Amino acid sequence: MKKVKDLNIVVVGGARSGAAVAVLLENAGAKVFVTDSNAIGGFQKEVLATNDIAFEENGHSLRARQAEMVVVSPGVPDEAPIIQYFLNNDIPVNSEIEIASWFCKSPIVAITGSNGKTTTTSWLQHIWKTADKPALVAGNIGRAVSEVVLDTSPEKDLILEVSSFQLDHISRFRPKTATILNITPDHLNRYQNRFDFYAASKMRIIKNQQPDDFFVYNFDDPVLKSQIIKANIKEDGPARIPFSITEQLSSGAFVRKGEIIIRLNDTELSLMPVEKLSLKGNHNLGNALAASLMAVLHGVSAEALSTGLETFEGVEHRLEQVRILNGVRYVNDSKATNVNAVWFALQSFKSPVVLIIGGQDKGNNYKELTDQIRQKVHTVIAIGEAKEAIRSQISRDALYYYEAESMEEAVQTAKKQARKGEVVLLSPACASFDMFKNFEHRGEVFKQAVAKLKA
Repeated sequence: MKKVKDLNIVVVGGARSGAAVAVLLENAGAKVFVTDSNAIGGFQKEVLATNDIAFEENGHSLRARQAEMVVVSPGVPDEAPIIQYFLNNDIPVNSEIEIASWFCKSPIVAITGSNGKTTTTSWLQHIWKTADKPALVAGNIGRAVSEVVLDTSPEKDLILEVSSFQLDHISRFRPKTATILNITPDHLNRYQNRFDFYAASKMRIIKNQQPDDFFVYNFDDPVLKSQIIKANIKEDGPARIPFSITEQLSSGAFVRKGEIIIRLNDTELSLMPVEKLSLKGNHNLGNALAASLMAVLHGVSAEALSTGLETFEGVEHRLEQVRILNGVRYVNDSKATNVNAVWFALQSFKSPVVLIIGGQDKGNNYKELTDQIRQKVHTVIAIGEAKEAIRSQISRDALYYYEAESMEEAVQTAKKQARKGEVVLLSPACASFDMFKNFEHRGEVFKQAVAKLKA
């Protein structure tokens, strides 16, 4: 573990992960100060006060610059003046997962990707539980890594969902198994509207891996394959293990005649029929193949793995069926915060769709949805700050286009447009912060509005 005792450490951002890492460092003997440009939540304030950690909110004072080391929360961009000050003055800036990894005693299973991270992480959690295999789950899902890291041990795996923001400031973070599910445009507003910068951020997950580590990746993703070539992974890097839903591989996970096949070290396992997977669609088949490889690499038996793949019930706010009313299916996909996630969501439906889309724009190219909308969506309902961009890019691709000022209005409009046998889908392609606290809040408001509909 890197020495932090008596270091003056400033934590920028006082939300959940910021408060958690502040407590972790304070208890390790550091002199911690938390600073936030916005108000700090009541629960986090209580945590900081209970642990005698000094903090400030609604702005950064000169005290915030008195740092020997900095921890930046995922929500704080590098362009923030205070972060620029630290970077320009060669003061080390670390992410929360980097700091937490210094205290970690468990093998780390880290999952990233533009889409499918939460589903795959939750699926792994279910598989480990099915196998009666001890694990902790944290990161970009549920609890901050700093909240659980002191409970780690060599006998217990640490399963982490990891975002690009969390990877931007790592130096020693080293997963035993790192997985990249896919790389498609997302969060470009945080990467100078440069897709290559965003893709390079995802690739940082393998930065510190060694020959006895594993890198599981999507063989079908052209961007990821080109990034692997750019990364020039040498013999002292991790073992590369691909998965594919389209090709039979000499090593890795793939599909043959409707069966999931795992082939490792010249040994082949016919795991289970694809049709028995609990989650449907090609994107979930890819998630299942990735999860299968990670599970096998960490000693999960074939029986427990197949049972876990077959019995997982999915993730809230990800293609979550809310209600069937007058023959219309209402589906909450609030976690679809980028265009590619909406594309996959639409791909999973054969019935005509009324699509509710919009929110806080992240530099999206909605035209990527044109073909799917023309084939499947007869009505688009736009909400949030992104309405103007959606109107200019895809309003003519559907038969009907509406705009709504609230989620309740959008749901009421959708009810009028949908017919028996059709789907009303909330799949925003955007961040939620223009109208809601987070994507969970957005999904809950959608579900409440659907619940109030009269037959």
